[in-house]
Amino acid sequence: MSAAGSRCGFVAIVGAPNAGKSTLLNRMTGAKLSIVSPKAQTTRFRVLGILLRGPAQILLVDTPGIFAPRRKLDRAMVNAAWTGSDDADLTLFLVDARAGLTEQVGTIAGRLGAASRRCWLVLNKVDLVPRLRLLPLTAALAGLAPFEQTFMVSAANGDGVADLMDAVAQALPEGPHLYPDDEITDLPDRMLAAEIVREQVFLQTHEEVPYGTTVETESFAERPDGSVRIDATIYVARAGQKAILIGERGARVRDIGARARSHLAQLLDRPVHLFLNVKERSGWDEERARLRAIGLDDPD
Repeated sequence: MSAAGSRCGFVAIVGAPNAGKSTLLNRMTGAKLSIVSPKAQTTRFRVLGILLRGPAQILLVDTPGIFAPRRKLDRAMVNAAWTGSDDADLTLFLVDARAGLTEQVGTIAGRLGAASRRCWLVLNKVDLVPRLRLLPLTAALAGLAPFEQTFMVSAANGDGVADLMDAVAQALPEGPHLYPDDEITDLPDRMLAAEIVREQVFLQTHEEVPYGTTVETESFAERPDGSVRIDATIYVARAGQKAILIGERGARVRDIGARARSHLAQLLDRPVHLFLNVKERSGWDEERARLRAIGLDDPD
């Protein structure tokens, strides 16, 4: 769209792990673009959600949670988060109102304040917190960074999200839309497939397994009947993780595949044939090629 009055801009969602960034992105776009789990550090790279709000095209950037990195993978994730914010027209700083002003949240707020970029404060999960606690939290955070506006939402149930979307649409710069209006993400189907498989790994395994795992789509082939065949490899760091993922007589990896296949069929709007392979690859989270395969730049 290039009609008079059209607006378009990038809006980065940043925050500590488990603030609800991916849930907010999915709520605002109305589509499951970014994977969600109760575990921190689920999102590993920038995910773009494209939505229309009146004459505005909002380009929402979901970023990895910002935390103290240890591995090369961690450093690449944090680097992706800050790059997303630096490149955006507007940053939404999402804070878990239940957790409040943690050391992590304070560090992020301080850096946002020092960056002198347009930033709004969005308190999430406010339905789970007594109202009397929200004003002191807002005041404390406002002392760390000059937020233009403050919003209180529940990404999980949608409270306050429509008002946030309306305000964001009005705040974007005037200009033509950068993507076709019927697109909802710039994420390639191959990467989307790998992410949906990885989400099921997060949801169906516990402790160290999800963090020692990555998924790569080896092939994505259209079939004459309109369906698609996807072959994906789940890489794990240790033999014990491989055994847990496969499960007794392959039960767990079959369940992971079945649930991922169902989600992918909905997202791609066609039948999906999904084949999973599990391989042990020690140190994959320090390999430049593995980071590139999951959409991250080498931070070093």
